[in-house]
Amino acid sequence: MPTPNAATGLPRKVLIIGGGFAGLELARGLANDNRFEVTLIDRTNHHLFQPLLYQVATASLAAPDIARSIRQILENARNVTVLMDEVTSIEPDEKRATGLSGTVYTYDYLLLAAGARTSYFGNDAWAAHTMGLKSLADAQNIRRTVLSNLERAELTTDEAERTRLMTVAIIGGGPTGVELAGAFADLIHRSLKSNFRRIDTTKLRVILIEGSNHILEIYDNDQSIYARQHLESIGVEVRTQTKVTNVRAGALEFLDGSTLEASAIIWAAGVAANPLTQCIGVPTDRGGRITPNPDLSIPGRPEIFVAGDLVSMRDREDKPVPGVAPAATQMGAHLAKLLKEELRLEAKGFTGNKHDLRPKFRYFDKGMMAIIGKNHAVVKAGKMRLRGLMAWLAWLFVHILFLVGFRNKLAVLLGWAYSYLRNNPEARVIVYPPTSSRP
Repeated sequence: MPTPNAATGLPRKVLIIGGGFAGLELARGLANDNRFEVTLIDRTNHHLFQPLLYQVATASLAAPDIARSIRQILENARNVTVLMDEVTSIEPDEKRATGLSGTVYTYDYLLLAAGARTSYFGNDAWAAHTMGLKSLADAQNIRRTVLSNLERAELTTDEAERTRLMTVAIIGGGPTGVELAGAFADLIHRSLKSNFRRIDTTKLRVILIEGSNHILEIYDNDQSIYARQHLESIGVEVRTQTKVTNVRAGALEFLDGSTLEASAIIWAAGVAANPLTQCIGVPTDRGGRITPNPDLSIPGRPEIFVAGDLVSMRDREDKPVPGVAPAATQMGAHLAKLLKEELRLEAKGFTGNKHDLRPKFRYFDKGMMAIIGKNHAVVKAGKMRLRGLMAWLAWLFVHILFLVGFRNKLAVLLGWAYSYLRNNPEARVIVYPPTSSRP
């Protein structure tokens, strides 16, 4: 148990909401520091490496390869308590939060890093007919749906039904949509082509739909063109300047009046912040994100910090800080140093406004990368631009580096090696939830 510190007589209570990259990094940074009593709350029991979530959805990796128990990660942090609960409300004036369990959590410092959710831009009814990709459950649902549809297509003798079952529509031409499309194309044309007898899996349509002029708009124009050309070369239908006006069961409707029937519709077009940001009482942007002070604290609430996907801020070059793993990790590390320094000043008897001395968060941009199927990727980092095999190898190295735990690194590396050499990923078993009926 934490021991009292000289300044307050009691350890400071640090409440972390969210076990993602920011929350985990803060907990690690304060581990075994007896001046802090840390409670980390997450609605799941695992830390998820979201950048590889699409590979679970496309049967390239198994779920345990990209997730690890938060308790296991922090098992040696004696001053950190991990609880599986979902915080439903925050009362800043009382310095407390309430969980779905009914438990009330008090704090001296609060980090809100609860992550993002799928956004349908005000068309929430579309959620019933589409699949998002924000959790392991989402990824397993996508994989289960696509593989089950192939099984049903093998069974049916109705050609129209077979065509519908063999159509995958992906809405959103950002990195998630592009990576999904490329991975599905590889799965279909390389891995499954000899697995079925009645259907030709190469006829499964993967359609990537983007409302703007280009896919991967945040990348350079030549990288966007390269990505499109490669996707089309491996069989993906890329439709840009195509706006979805309605989503219903098994079908999409577009602004030009046309309709597309698809048995698997994946929504990768937008994200919104966790609604907990509305509890703080400060303005948010359209996506529900908060613009914090330079030190990541909430305006008017120096004891509350925000990090990860919930942040809307700009870096030293006046560019938006992206909602990616490196940025969230850097935010968590920054806050650990900030809190330690604040208590050090208190212990030395500093009587001024310690909040004025807080260091500003400085984001070190490590670049962006997106994989576009086997042997192909794009990388944009500073002045460096890569595409093709070199970009793909850089993507592999960086993602292995950021995985938490040796077991996960080894499992993913071996899984990739096997899939690369054999074109035959093993994570293709279909498991239906106990409460669901088979499609």
